[in-house]
Amino acid sequence: MSEAKWYVVHTYSGYENKVKANIDKTVENRHLEEQILEVRVPLEDVVESKNGVQKVTQKKMFPGYVLIHMIMNDDTWYVVRNTRGVTGFVGPGSKPVPLTDEEMAPLGIRRESYAVDYEVGDGVKVIAGAWADTVGVVQSINAAKQSLTINVELFGRETPVEISFAEVKKL
Repeated sequence: MSEAKWYVVHTYSGYENKVKANIDKTVENRHLEEQILEVRVPLEDVVESKNGVQKVTQKKMFPGYVLIHMIMNDDTWYVVRNTRGVTGFVGPGSKPVPLTDEEMAPLGIRRESYAVDYEVGDGVKVIAGAWADTVGVVQSINAAKQSLTINVELFGRETPVEISFAEVKKL
């Protein structure tokens, strides 16, 4: 199995988040989670000053582009290329060119490795992010994405949530 690399996809300007959502939904529907690992719209913090008040907002680093961490094959190429709003991969002709580690470094995207000893059925507590202080049970482990799927109670129902290894600790 070949290794996942980061690729750049050109989109219609203003459609970056919609393209990300569409690709994420297609990956889920076609069960390509092991091949298309992550879709990102890189953002940067910008300080704006209006009427003497400074506030920090997030702006797209590359309007019209989306980054995708995936294993390139005919299926994944087809899924991404035929997503509504995508005009094509960045690269000569129809051959996508992966980003190098040197090109990824300034974007702040690092692949940190976490040694984990989680197993399905273990209890975990979320220590960061939107689900902080939530307790759940591990349902599945995705080593490639370095994430866990846990069940949490939401509105009285068990709901699966994907959490990064960095955001949880074992109970």
